[in-house]
Amino acid sequence: MLKVMIFLHSFEPGGVERVAFRLADAWTRAGLVPTMALGRAEGAAAPDCLPCRIEVFQRGTFSTRRFETLWMIANLPRLVIRERPDILFCAGNTYAVVAAALRLILGRQCPPILAKVSNDLDRRDLPRPVRPLYGLWLRAQGRLFDSFVALSPAMQAQIARATGADRRRIASIEDPGLTLAEIDRFAALRDGAEEPRPGRRFLAIGRLALQKNFPLLLHAFARIADAQDQLVILGEGPERRRLERLAERLGILDRMRLPGHVDPMDGWWAGADIFVLSSDYEGLPAVLVEAIAAGTAIVATDCSPAVAELLDKGRFGSIVPVRNPDALAAAMRTADRAQVPAPADRHRWCARFTIERAAPLYADLMRRLAAEARANRDDADFFGAPDEDRERWRHL
Repeated sequence: MLKVMIFLHSFEPGGVERVAFRLADAWTRAGLVPTMALGRAEGAAAPDCLPCRIEVFQRGTFSTRRFETLWMIANLPRLVIRERPDILFCAGNTYAVVAAALRLILGRQCPPILAKVSNDLDRRDLPRPVRPLYGLWLRAQGRLFDSFVALSPAMQAQIARATGADRRRIASIEDPGLTLAEIDRFAALRDGAEEPRPGRRFLAIGRLALQKNFPLLLHAFARIADAQDQLVILGEGPERRRLERLAERLGILDRMRLPGHVDPMDGWWAGADIFVLSSDYEGLPAVLVEAIAAGTAIVATDCSPAVAELLDKGRFGSIVPVRNPDALAAAMRTADRAQVPAPADRHRWCARFTIERAAPLYADLMRRLAAEARANRDDADFFGAPDEDRERWRHL
């Protein structure tokens, strides 16, 4: 049985973490043996039923949030030595530094690393002086990681260009944002929606963080909103107070709501007319799959090579340049839910982005990586290392 180790900082809600838990559940059902390494047992998104065995590094009630990456790097090598996984799954860009550190600490004795690239690598939001250093970091990943997963064919080319990795080491697997049952549930939400009322309801979802650029959304909404229009942003994060102050300054505080982290979000989807994605950068934003399934009109920034593919070059929604309030406002003004494609078309399209499709593709890829590692293993390999070598790593 293939042993897979996944490492996450916590149960904090996020797209990367949610997909990782769902994949772990699907892999367990398929006969794989995933282990989840958690830096701390905190967060609002803890599943009711854990999908696999969980190892938590937190000791007592002391929170390691402020230094979560260093905490993971300090603890994960010992767990890898003890559990001897066949594959290490790096669930997203946030965790790449942990995976790189693990490779450097364990060297050739590190299991193969499969890294999912969850965000756009063309970080146009970075200051120009920083971009060359970021490019070197991406090149280092190309040397340190065994294989990558791109969330779309366009991202596959981007990863090859940015990391220097051979295209044969980069698989393309659409991010599994939903299950087939959830697609059906989202499609049925309109059946239970309340009667139409005056004004349009704009919905945005995401962590209240700089990456999401919700100030851009507030500026655009202020330009086009009528007195009865509403804007709801679901999510929590460090930018809450800044957004509230900006909404007050723009005169839209009475038409904006920030309910925080909400689960489930069915009621909000059922009442939404237009979904807006205002991010500066993303990978394959799974929330767009939910918006397509729910039948809302969609306006999205061109925050990833995957956005145009996900929205089928505009068939499922409007795409505007990043950081352009005029373009975003114009698209929001003309967005119309009456022009959304038919339910059958939406269902067929969304089925590409499901756990049922992605989990077996990941499993096959990991089995190939593990088989290659076994074939290439020599006498100095960790799992066949002399006892004194294993003892040395055990005391890291």
